[in-house]
Amino acid sequence: MEAMSLFLIIIMVIVSFLAVNMKDLLSASILLGFVSLMSAVLFYFMQAPDVAMAEASIGAALTTAVFIVAIKKTKRFEEKDE
Repeated sequence: MEAMSLFLIIIMVIVSFLAVNMKDLLSASILLGFVSLMSAVLFYFMQAPDVAMAEASIGAALTTAVFIVAIKKTKRFEEKDE
């Protein structure tokens, strides 16, 4: 069980660094949603299913959806002046 928790934490840290270094905001928000989903799985392994359900529904699903909608309503790339 500890090996699985350690593996999830390492994956979360790696994906977090990838999300911070992404140039594309849409990709970064999807990666952060994945980190939130992995934390929900980690909470489930820690015998906290209520916290895991809240994290999965709010953190992974709702927050990621709000970020994606907000990004879609803006310009995705900067326009170059010619």
